[in-house]
Amino acid sequence: MNDHDIHAHIDALVQEEHTLFERDHAMTADERKRLGDINVQLDRLWDLLRQRKAREEFHQDPDTARERSPDVVEHYQQ
Repeated sequence: MNDHDIHAHIDALVQEEHTLFERDHAMTADERKRLGDINVQLDRLWDLLRQRKAREEFHQDPDTARERSPDVVEHYQQ
């Protein structure tokens, strides 16, 4: 996946996230779960973009960057 593909996937997930947010109190349990899944996937994709950018900055192949597991990404300290 290249940067353009990653950004397109992020945009699609953000659109779906906004659609779910518009439902607010009418959201079903499945929709709430999907919203949580979207948030995790967005974190993973943003992490992947950061990895790719860092590899480019240090003259490494950005295509060697890999999406990290949810367990890794969701436990980063802010």
